[in-house]
Amino acid sequence: MDPGLILLVFLAFLFAWLLNRVRRFFRLGPMGYAGVMIVFVVVMLAIWGQHIT
Repeated sequence: MDPGLILLVFLAFLFAWLLNRVRRFFRLGPMGYAGVMIVFVVVMLAIWGQHIT
């Protein structure tokens, strides 16, 4: 398995954990939470795609 992909999965879990901790501070609803996660996934896939090419 690609080490970069493993790192991205780890960063995704870390980001989700941190976002869950501060979600109450920003008062994000389910739609805001889903929006932030979708943006994070798209950005991480773009970074990973740059690494591959």
